[in-house]
Amino acid sequence: MDHITFLVAVVIVTALAFDFTNGFHDTANAMATSIATGALTPRTAVLVSGILNIVGAFLSTEVAKTISGGIVDDSLVTPGMIFAGLVGAILWNLLTWLVGLPSSSSHALFGGLIGAVWVGAGSHGVHFDKVVEKVLIPAVASPVVAGIAALLATYLAYRLTDRARKKSVTKGFRAGQIASASLVSLAHGTNDAQKTMGVITLTLISTGALGHDAGPPLWVIASAGLAIGLGTYLGGWRIIRTMGKGLTEIQSPQGFAAETASTTVILTSAHLGFALSTTQVASGSILGAGLGRRLAEVRWGVAGRMVIAWMVTLPAAALVGGVSASVVTNGGNIGAAVVALIGAALAGGIVLLSRRNPVDAKNVNDAHEVTIRNEPPAKVGTAA
Repeated sequence: MDHITFLVAVVIVTALAFDFTNGFHDTANAMATSIATGALTPRTAVLVSGILNIVGAFLSTEVAKTISGGIVDDSLVTPGMIFAGLVGAILWNLLTWLVGLPSSSSHALFGGLIGAVWVGAGSHGVHFDKVVEKVLIPAVASPVVAGIAALLATYLAYRLTDRARKKSVTKGFRAGQIASASLVSLAHGTNDAQKTMGVITLTLISTGALGHDAGPPLWVIASAGLAIGLGTYLGGWRIIRTMGKGLTEIQSPQGFAAETASTTVILTSAHLGFALSTTQVASGSILGAGLGRRLAEVRWGVAGRMVIAWMVTLPAAALVGGVSASVVTNGGNIGAAVVALIGAALAGGIVLLSRRNPVDAKNVNDAHEVTIRNEPPAKVGTAA
């Protein structure tokens, strides 16, 4: 316990806060299509997803090891750098949640860490070969693979049920969606909760509390699983609306196909230690499912904005992480306090802005885009 200083404790709490935002930011990955098709009610969906995210956190630690001993040199990392990286990741998560964009929480975390370590320890502190192998290549390949798989599965689903009664087909696939969405939630907990485990483990390694190449202790696994599960239960309704209604109008066979494709890709990657973005996988699957149904409308404008967000996420989070690391490195505990106060103020401002146009379980399926109103709507009959 001598290794657990005040700064280390702050880093652990901040890491769990990121895990919490990861949970509500990514609820849509598992449950957007099931909510959109009516297979599950919104509240039931987030409850099931939250529980299975916790269970999934205990299934593997390969991704956690990739983060704690893969993309950065753990011998050069300090708790201050990790704290700075987490601030960048949390702010990006909240900003993209505000505008309803399903960007990658994973890439926000990687970007924040890479920027912070680069500024704090120099470019040699980042293992760029591992970043390319374990992060960038999966970022490009995973949504394409998931999209193609979902496209083929959707096409087959409609061909095989072409002559069946539509009501029976819808009912059957909705039942299947309960299982497939649950598996995505389990896979999400297996993949994404490990990222916070890896960050906390990296912090403990950097202070000598754990040896190099150590895996996450049980208490780290349990706390990370609980944090992401609670965040998932809160429900990222803005992003659920975008993914469920924004990309394409999803029917139950498409939802089942998309969720099955997502589960397969996420679990396979988690087993191999690839720290991919579950958001990109789920989005690719939904696009593939949209293309797989004849005459289905795909809203390419929304898809284009999502792709831009994916491209910007890592460098944007790296920039914030790098600036924060500079303040923390030069200012010590005072610098860390300044970064924490600024980060908390910005986060609070984002939450207040979200209340101008609230999205919740009651209106999540009402429209396909989330907008932020700067002014209250004019009353009927009021002169312009």
